[in-house]
Amino acid sequence: MQPFFEVADVLRRLGTKTEHMGLNTWQLRTLSAIKKCRTSALGGHIDACDGCGNLSISYNSCRNRHCPKCQGSKREDWIQARESELLPVPYFHVVFTLPDSINSLAIHQPKLVYDTLFEATWETLQKFGKAKAIQMGMIAVLHTWGQNLSLHPHLHCIVPGGGVDKNGVWQNIRSDGNFLFPVKALSKIFRAKFCEKLKEKEPIKYEQIRQELWQKPWVVFAKKPFGSPKSVVEYLGRYTHKIAISSHRIKNVDAQNITFDYKDYRQEGLKKQMTLTHQEFIRRFSLHILPKGFVKIRHYGFLSSTWKRQKLKLLQLKLKVKVLGNREKKPFLPKCPCCKTGNLHRIALFDQRGPPAWYLGVSQNTNPCEN
Repeated sequence: MQPFFEVADVLRRLGTKTEHMGLNTWQLRTLSAIKKCRTSALGGHIDACDGCGNLSISYNSCRNRHCPKCQGSKREDWIQARESELLPVPYFHVVFTLPDSINSLAIHQPKLVYDTLFEATWETLQKFGKAKAIQMGMIAVLHTWGQNLSLHPHLHCIVPGGGVDKNGVWQNIRSDGNFLFPVKALSKIFRAKFCEKLKEKEPIKYEQIRQELWQKPWVVFAKKPFGSPKSVVEYLGRYTHKIAISSHRIKNVDAQNITFDYKDYRQEGLKKQMTLTHQEFIRRFSLHILPKGFVKIRHYGFLSSTWKRQKLKLLQLKLKVKVLGNREKKPFLPKCPCCKTGNLHRIALFDQRGPPAWYLGVSQNTNPCEN
């Protein structure tokens, strides 16, 4: 079911006001792309149904990674690629979260903060792996938001429960079904690693917030292992190409305000609604527009691209994994909105000037679904 409201509705109501909100050029370009997505501003194409013969038009998408309407196919492609890399071993979900005392720096220097978060997280896990004399692996996905669109940088990490020893043999870390490593120990080392790196990169800023950084324990959350490797891929699909807010959460957009659903995790995930002005909503949404070219999904250790190219298939053979060949990607054929059963095939393209004259004449005179 298509959502009734979307982020683009707010942007259209704001118009040029977004240019006076203190946003940077990249944020404004991103918001502009989201506003134009699947509208005549980006041109489109004419589709013909192979069942009833109906002709229809579809407008092009912006393909921006922050757009709520453009993530579905990217997510499916990524998941399909990961399925071929699975091992028959336990997998754990670990979340590393930065304290809110970092938020001011994250707003002004997001690349520095988020790169440091990735580095400190991987070095924390590596420290435990080295104690076991194994090379570990990790897939990490950056999220920067809380449910109410506040700044809340954290990494969702999928970590296989073991690693490869110096002889290339797989070694499980534990087999009792408990957490991968002690959470309190992870938290302490994670904080130390992050602070060490921040002090090295931004010594003046580090000294300004040092006391706040060390005052409270940092949060590392760990879940017990997944039921099966396949469930890992399904779980990953929820996080890889997620954005700050989906259109389905937006319940109303009026002349001044927007209302959306959110979960309050301070009250055990109680569902609530929040109403914000258009400007405040877009200000919060823009906090989660990542710097240009920033890589938000990263692979480490024996899951890194270099290691996978050279050694992954050999490891899979040792673990008796049935390695699947590259599956041919099936073309996505949307269903006809007219007969609901036929598939749509693209027969013509058009730019922002609109559909060609021949289509306008045909579409006004024929509609096979009405016959």
